[in-house]
Amino acid sequence: MKKYLLITAIVTLISASLFLTAPVLAQTEDAKKTSPQVRISTSMGDIVVELDPAAAPKTVDNFLAYVNSGFYKDTLFHRVIPDFMIQGGGFDTSMKQKSTQPPVINEADNGLSNRTGTIAMARTSDPHSATAQFFINVKDNDFLNYTGKNSKGWGYCVFGKVVSGMDVVRKIEQVPTGFHSGMRDVPQTAVIIKNVSLILEVPGN
Repeated sequence: MKKYLLITAIVTLISASLFLTAPVLAQTEDAKKTSPQVRISTSMGDIVVELDPAAAPKTVDNFLAYVNSGFYKDTLFHRVIPDFMIQGGGFDTSMKQKSTQPPVINEADNGLSNRTGTIAMARTSDPHSATAQFFINVKDNDFLNYTGKNSKGWGYCVFGKVVSGMDVVRKIEQVPTGFHSGMRDVPQTAVIIKNVSLILEVPGN
C-alpha cells in the first residue's frame, strides 16, 4: 500500500510539473515569434521596421544599442540611389560623420537575403566593419547576399524588414541627389532622421 501511495504521489508531482512547465514553454515559443519593432521618424514620414534577433542577434543588439542611446536622432539618409537602396544613420545634419562604437561581426551568413524592403548593415570593404550605418533595399539586390567567408563573398547582413511606411521609403528613393562634401548621391534637400525609437520589444527582454 505504501509503495502504491508513493508511486501515485510521484506520478502526481510529475503531472503537475508538466502542467506548470507547458505555459512557460509556450511563452518562450511566443517570445521567439515576437520581434522588436522600431520607428524611423523622418522629415518625409515614418518607417516601421521589424527586426530579426533570431537570425542576426549580434547585429540587432548593436542596432538597438544605437537606438536606445539616441544616436540616430537628427542624422540623415545621406546616400540615395534609385532602384538600389537608401542609406543613413552615420552623418548629422551638417554632413559630419558621427563617432561610433566598435564594429559588429558580420552575420550575413544567416540565410536572409537583400530583398525589397529589407534593412541591412552598411560597411566598408572590410566584411566586419559595420557600425551604425544601415540601408533599406528598394529592390531585390541578390548580389549583396552572402556566398562565402571570403572578402568577395561575405555580403551585407540583413537584420529586419519594413512592415509599414514603404511608401515613405519610395518617396525618399526619388529625391534629387548630387555631390556634397566629396560624396555623391547625397539628397539635395536633406532627408532627416528625426529619431529612431523602439515601439515593440520581445517579451522578457
